[in-house]
Amino acid sequence: MNFEQITKNISDFIWGIPLIALILSAGIYLTIRTRFVQIRHFKSSMKFMLQNEDGGKGEVSSFSALCISLSATIGTGNIVGVATAIAGGGPGALFWMLIAALFGMATKYAEGYLSIKYRKFDENGAPMGGSFYYIENGMGTKWKWMAKFFAVFGALAGLLGIGTFAQVNSISDAVKNLFDTNGEHIAFSIGQNSYSWAVVIGGAIVTIISAFVIIGGIQRISSVSTIIVPFMAILYAVTVIMLLICNIGKIPSALWQIIEGAFSIRAVAGGAAGGMFVAMQKGVARGIFSNEAGLGSAPIATAFAKTNDPIRQGLVTMTGTFIDTIIICTLTGLSVIIAGSWNKGLQGVAITMDAFGTSFPFPQTVSSAILSVCLVFFAFTTILGWNFYGEKCLDYLFHGSKLVKMIYRLLYIAAVFVGPYLTVAAVWNIADIFNGLMALPNVIALIALSGVIARETRAYSARKKDRLQ
Repeated sequence: MNFEQITKNISDFIWGIPLIALILSAGIYLTIRTRFVQIRHFKSSMKFMLQNEDGGKGEVSSFSALCISLSATIGTGNIVGVATAIAGGGPGALFWMLIAALFGMATKYAEGYLSIKYRKFDENGAPMGGSFYYIENGMGTKWKWMAKFFAVFGALAGLLGIGTFAQVNSISDAVKNLFDTNGEHIAFSIGQNSYSWAVVIGGAIVTIISAFVIIGGIQRISSVSTIIVPFMAILYAVTVIMLLICNIGKIPSALWQIIEGAFSIRAVAGGAAGGMFVAMQKGVARGIFSNEAGLGSAPIATAFAKTNDPIRQGLVTMTGTFIDTIIICTLTGLSVIIAGSWNKGLQGVAITMDAFGTSFPFPQTVSSAILSVCLVFFAFTTILGWNFYGEKCLDYLFHGSKLVKMIYRLLYIAAVFVGPYLTVAAVWNIADIFNGLMALPNVIALIALSGVIARETRAYSARKKDRLQ
């Protein structure tokens, strides 16, 4: 049994029925307890996203904190992860991804709320927050072991999974498909795998630029994310909308394929029940990889927002899931299904590349270039965001040790450097493993603290209703 098969077996075990059911159940439970906060207060959440709070304590604006969070979530999951989910689970995977995102908005709201409510400030006035703090301070010190468990796997997820390998691997694939599609310019070979100069040079450039920004800390990461994330998200959304308009006659058929696949009217694999479960498993797992609802990562960035109102920041935080999955992932998924690229035996970014190349009326090189630029910048900001998350996990574990932080940064940069030379399947399996191990303690904490969340959310709703009367 090779390494790739081992990681797949572990990933499939972690992302089995129990964890999927736990995460979905937590989202449904929080939705009910908050009385559908993601729907009732959606308009307010969009307003607060762009409207900074006066006099709030923190280091960055609410919008900047959201952009740091989005920098870690809007990445390969939106372009490659969606395509991979549909290729593995059929078009129905997109349906389950959206269902998970709808309830995930309530989960994300709860994470943002708890992050502000239970954050602390150090002697210099710098905020300290995240899932580990609301586990320890909300559930009590006897649960500190669970907070440490989360922090350990959070740091590992950044270093060995979602933050480095998955992102730079997708960047190098995109660069290779753009500049050396046929792999004619080989730099070197390792065993049976050959790597082109496009991969080597692209990986080196990403490593150098990442190192420059990472060493600058949160302020530099915030500045870069606030500029790149909104611009690239809008560019990508406009591009895919153009693709859908060019193929508007195929959209009804694509929507039917999604519904049909979601409920296994036609089995994806192994019979109807097997098809439905595979679609659900792939959709939920990739959806969480993309929007990170339930992972507990976003609260680390949220804790730095300049705000004194946990409810307000919770509402801002949940907009991230809406933007990431319900808008961007849906657009990607529809483009892949319309083109039929999910069913051509392709892997990774090649699936979305094929969808763009076959669905636009202009030359494939143009569409490939647009997608490559979007993917590179999305993945690049995810690398930055997850470095920040990993460092904050280590700050919690080692009480802000500068030596530990510097060692982590060097290892992180090294992981970015070697990421292009790992296999696609192994990269995604590793990312899924660490995501699942992070999610478990965080979701337990959200359920345990749901009473606090529900009580104060209902009070907020009552105050808002009184103001409107």
